[in-house]
Amino acid sequence: MWSGRRYHSLDYYLKENFGEKIYKLSLDGGMTCPNRDGKISVGGCIFCSADGSGDFAVRQAESINLQLESAKALVAEKFCGSRYIAYFQSFTNTYADVSYLRELFMPVIMREDIAVLDIATRPDCLEADKLELIRELAGIKPVWVELGLQTSSNITADLINRGYPTEIYAGAVRELHRCGAQVITHMIIGLPGETNVEMLATARHIADCGSDGIKLQLLHILRGTRLYDMYKSGQVRALDEQEYISMICDIIAVLPENVVIHRLTGDGDKRLLEAPLWSCNKRRVLNLISHELKNRGIIQGCRLIPS
Repeated sequence: MWSGRRYHSLDYYLKENFGEKIYKLSLDGGMTCPNRDGKISVGGCIFCSADGSGDFAVRQAESINLQLESAKALVAEKFCGSRYIAYFQSFTNTYADVSYLRELFMPVIMREDIAVLDIATRPDCLEADKLELIRELAGIKPVWVELGLQTSSNITADLINRGYPTEIYAGAVRELHRCGAQVITHMIIGLPGETNVEMLATARHIADCGSDGIKLQLLHILRGTRLYDMYKSGQVRALDEQEYISMICDIIAVLPENVVIHRLTGDGDKRLLEAPLWSCNKRRVLNLISHELKNRGIIQGCRLIPS
């Protein structure tokens, strides 16, 4: 198991596979999203801010090498290691011509200080030539591909303007595994109208499709988004702290032991965050989750239904 832990954390995974904790360096590959530029839709998902999903990978014109050095400087006070995860975070990082992607990713994965190449994208932006590039990259070093599923419900997907049917996700996971990449799936807890049953169904779907990891994210309501307008008009409510903690514990209980939990909650841009404000105290939330898991006797996979 995980040395007395109640779930398969990213920290444990990294130490087991790389012998040390490795920090992520958030990068901007200069791409946008088909859900923003009109190919599929405009404006992105209803919860997306103007800066996109990578709010902490500041949009910039700097070269990737300069971005890497700047990002390393940001974590220098808390990290003394020599290897990093290069995380292409902003928007959809396979939404470009494959020649551009090759010139972007290849020099990064060849750097001695990069242990993992991590690419955030959409499952509908993985054409055959891009999958072939991922296969080539994965033959050099570990490649993680992060897919923004958010929900397995096509009804909710339409409501949040995700822009693709859930069926595409399962195929993308299969193809990425064939290429030798690991898949990390993003799930949002507290999407408009979703019940606990529907949220658990999403977690089970992610596991059933074979995702290697999961990122669990509270729905943040940011000013300047369509979700904010819905919230102010009373169409959407924010989860309270106990609801979120309880749901996280229920999800951990149904995930197989091998699924790496990369995140239990996320950071909303405090300059824009309207609700829920309790989420600003991330340390408190993580401590409460740990306490709840212990109190309820939950260990990852303890409620897994045998297939």
